[in-house]
Amino acid sequence: MALNPAYEAIGKGFVSQYYAFFDDPNERSKLVNLYNQETSFMTFEGMQLQGALKIMEKLTSLTFQKINRIITSVDSQPMFDGGVLISVLGRLQTDEDPPHAYSQTFVLKPVGTSFYIQHDIFRLALHDSL
Repeated sequence: MALNPAYEAIGKGFVSQYYAFFDDPNERSKLVNLYNQETSFMTFEGMQLQGALKIMEKLTSLTFQKINRIITSVDSQPMFDGGVLISVLGRLQTDEDPPHAYSQTFVLKPVGTSFYIQHDIFRLALHDSL
């Protein structure tokens, strides 16, 4: 496969759609359609998950109801298999908690004329100080 020339538009469009689903508790269950049942991987705050069902168990177990998200940057790169690597940097506030910086990285794998999330890594930018 060749590099996808539309990688930047794909990255920005994907991020917009992903967070529209994620940030609405009534829509969050739709994220299952973006992951592969067996081959998707997620690392959520250090917890390793594989497969759409395990990933969705984690995402639907999150108890916050309100999300205030500011996306600082979306950087995308084309991959040689036609996929797209996406790096998101932003600021996130859930319910009445203080806001925190976060980063999230996605690898979108092509399937037909669409994509699924092959890899997803999420981490709040919290630092332990000694």
